[in-house]
Amino acid sequence: MSADVKEKIVEIIAEQAVLQPSDVSMDATLEDLGVDSLGLVEAIFAIEEAFDIQVPFNANDPTESDFDISNIGAIVAAVESLVAAKG
Repeated sequence: MSADVKEKIVEIIAEQAVLQPSDVSMDATLEDLGVDSLGLVEAIFAIEEAFDIQVPFNANDPTESDFDISNIGAIVAAVESLVAAKG
């Protein structure tokens, strides 16, 4: 797990959850952190912008997306894979 990717995603999620980055654990879900669907969409946009990637996420039907949002660790792993595929 790349420290830079993890750190940036934790910052983005913490901002959406109005928490300190230290309050965001890898096994926490977005729901655990109080991030609603609008916060999720904003986080996805921020992640896309931060890493210059296109996240395969369908906000209308998140369960049908290829982007795993089950917990923070899964989001980090998914972004790392998208970054690696880009480079």
